[in-house]
Amino acid sequence: MNLIDTLNWRYAAKRMTSEKVSDEKVIEILEAINLTATSAGMQPFRVLSISNQEIKQKLQEASFNPQVSESSHLLVFASYTHVSQAQIDDYMSLVAKTRNIPVESLNDFKEKLSGFLSMPEDFVRTWAAKQAYIALGTAIVAAANLKVDSTPMEGFDNAAFDEILGLKEKGLQSAVILALGYRNEEIDPYAKVKKVRLPLDELTITLN
Repeated sequence: MNLIDTLNWRYAAKRMTSEKVSDEKVIEILEAINLTATSAGMQPFRVLSISNQEIKQKLQEASFNPQVSESSHLLVFASYTHVSQAQIDDYMSLVAKTRNIPVESLNDFKEKLSGFLSMPEDFVRTWAAKQAYIALGTAIVAAANLKVDSTPMEGFDNAAFDEILGLKEKGLQSAVILALGYRNEEIDPYAKVKKVRLPLDELTITLN
């Protein structure tokens, strides 16, 4: 199945079955997330992969969608609340090690990234959350490629999620969540309806 066929198959599943997604498929989705594009390659977010039903049930009480507890795995994209000098230093070390270059050769790059240290907190939080959303898009496509249903959601109590998952202590905040599982066609009214989208020539504006 080609990409467009796969994306036509995909939809935001409203209800899920109890079928579990294999560990192999979850790992492949996480690997795709790890390869997603991010600003300066910094990956200013972390992804919590939650299959523990007790934890999912606690999170369900702080959300408005049944997919949280029905999912096989719930991915919580948690973005940075700040950027520290230590995080920048660690990233420089990783770049140098990965590319087998002297860390000193990255001084100009490091200086540019150090601009985050003086940025307003709201700016950094918004920037980091946007990077998490880019990763979310990659995860949705990766899941569809494996014929795994997914549901992106913002309908949850961020503060409650942060507390339940201990994110504040890690310098993180919940940005968006993605339920992974398999569509329950018996009770999901949207499982068999046509996807509604604008005509391509209305959506796009081409400047030649």
